[in-house]
Amino acid sequence: MIELYTDSSPNGFKITILLEELALPYRLHTVNIDKGEHKQADFLNLNPHGRIPVITDTETGITLFESAAILLYLAEKTGKLLDRDLRIRWETIKWLQFHSASVGPMLGQRVHFEIFSELQIPEAIQRYQHLSDNALSVLNNQLQHHRYLAGEQYSIADIANFGWLHIARIVNFDFSRFEHLCAWYERIAKRPAVVKGITLPAPATGA
Repeated sequence: MIELYTDSSPNGFKITILLEELALPYRLHTVNIDKGEHKQADFLNLNPHGRIPVITDTETGITLFESAAILLYLAEKTGKLLDRDLRIRWETIKWLQFHSASVGPMLGQRVHFEIFSELQIPEAIQRYQHLSDNALSVLNNQLQHHRYLAGEQYSIADIANFGWLHIARIVNFDFSRFEHLCAWYERIAKRPAVVKGITLPAPATGA
């Protein structure tokens, strides 16, 4: 059994989507960030950084935080969505790492400076608009020649990148000029596991 500790967020949705895709049995524990539950002692024992998502696998006793690590672990555990072919496998990991280093962080900073920051700093807003657009352009160029990020097979790299693109849509960050990225997004969004995963523990209404 997978014990999942999460809230409605881009990083959390990555894991609920994957668990639904894999049809793995799991128990959902809602960690309400707005109420500060991610800073309580019980949760900090699972992740001292105080961030969701976290999983505990009761079969192996393994506890993991950081969404990319969780995606890799669950894909490895099941042998799904992370191809055994060495070339495809590392193509998947490459695009997963690109998300972790460039897409998620840039969109996260953009959300902060455009939406949440009480002090509006035009230079910071422009900087993260530019950096996030650059990252999305890289994804768009890859998807011009491939159906999915690692090639022709849907993988954990697609799930990771979709998580933040889903939030970008909700907060009205316009990426419509990235034609191939938009087409990819619509394909992913129609998958039944994705439709369900982005409602757990509740649909997001903001960033």
